[in-house]
Amino acid sequence: MFIIGNFLSAVAVVFDYVLTIFMWLVVARAVLSWVNPDPYNPIVRFIYNATEPVLYRIRSKIPVNFGGMDISPIIVFLAIIFLQKFLVGSLLGLSAALMH
Repeated sequence: MFIIGNFLSAVAVVFDYVLTIFMWLVVARAVLSWVNPDPYNPIVRFIYNATEPVLYRIRSKIPVNFGGMDISPIIVFLAIIFLQKFLVGSLLGLSAALMH
């Protein structure tokens, strides 16, 4: 069970890093929405391409445009925090239980 515990711990840590990186991409996307960036810049295109599928799904399901302000990034933040606390925490707890 030691190997499975280590595997679950590694999966939890990698998942936590991926969620944190995605959260920073959403922050960058929000900052870019305040300025008028060059749409042909490869970094800007990467940020938009990485975040738009998630933000579009939220915008299509929930009317999140209040007074001209898009709050879909806030919903994504809340979802990421939930996943980090619940899923990553559960995986780490399960891995700790399996290692003992």
